[in-house]
Order: sequence, then C-alpha cells, then structure tokens
Amino acid sequence: MTAPATNSMSDEELMNQVRGGVAELLGVLFERYHVPLFNFYYKLTGERTLSEDLVQEVFFRILKYRHSYKPDTAFRAWMYQIARNARVDHFRKKRPETSWEPEMSPAFTPDDPAQQKQESALLREALLELSNDKREVLVLSRFQDLKYEDIARMMGCEVNTVKVRVHRALQDLREIFRGLESGKLVRKEGQKRAGMRSGPGSLQ
Repeated sequence: MTAPATNSMSDEELMNQVRGGVAELLGVLFERYHVPLFNFYYKLTGERTLSEDLVQEVFFRILKYRHSYKPDTAFRAWMYQIARNARVDHFRKKRPETSWEPEMSPAFTPDDPAQQKQESALLREALLELSNDKREVLVLSRFQDLKYEDIARMMGCEVNTVKVRVHRALQDLREIFRGLESGKLVRKEGQKRAGMRSGPGSLQ
C-alpha cells in the first residue's frame, strides 16, 4: 500500500491487516505510537534507555500476539494493556530504580521559565512519591488520555473504581507537591536570612 493510503487508515484497520499477515503495516502503527509509548514509560520509570527498550518489546509482542487481537477492540487500549504487561514482566526480573531526567514534561506550564523549571522538578519528585499503582493510573488517564472505560478493562475493575483511584492519586499528588513546594520556600527563606546575618568576611 502507498503511504497516503495507509496514513488514512484507522489504527484498527491497520491492526486487522497486521493480524491478517501484512506485517509491514506494523511500521505505520510504530510511527504513530512509539513516542506516546516512550512518554508513558518514561513518566513511570524515569529511565530513558529502559523506556526505549520497553517500546521495542511492546511492538515485538504486538506482532507475536497479533492473532489475539479482536477486530472490534480499540487498538490503543489493547496496546496499552500489552505495555502494562511488558512493564510488569520487566520489573519481576529487575527491581525498578527511580532516577529522573529534566526532559520529562510537567503537567502544567507556568509563564515564568524559572518557575516552570522549578515546578517541573518538584512534580517529578512528587510523582516519585506516589505508589506505583497510583502513578500508573494517573499517567494513563492524565498523560496518555485513555478513557476510564479502557483503563477499567485493563485493570479488571469497575469504571467508578478507576475514577476513585484517579481522584485519590490526584489528591495525593497535590498534597505531596504542596509539601515539597512549601519545604523549598522555607529552605530558601532560611538561606536568605542566613545570608543577611553573615555577609562576606563576617564572623559567626
């Protein structure tokens, strides 16, 4: 098929073709979803190399288990189910580490670049303080924009349960963020006072 023809096909149409044996069309799905998948993993793990490896693992599994895809299933939800399983399988073998890099986008963007940088760092810290379950449901719903219905199917629970989990995770995130933010302000104010008391060359 030509590029314009495949670009106009829906995810489900492409996956049905892959399921039927047209494996090269998996490349079109890869182009559509390798960045969102990378962001999904990166927000959960904070590890760039691991996130890239897991993205590759997801598309390997999509090809391997293509016959399990049901034509009436939303491809995106099916893909994220595979993504969750790949992450769980990885961490069964290796204990997760919690290193974060500055490139992770914050959930909001203040106008002041300095404030944006500071709040981005605080948000990363706050996310790391959440439990894995709360962090995952928050990333799926707020960063990956998955519907509550799809998340409920992935997690094997009711839609209302997902809503409650997201609400609680957001509450916890806000509390942690505010605590980190106020702690930062207290430390900053303390440093300012110390600087006023002890100028250059002064004796303590």
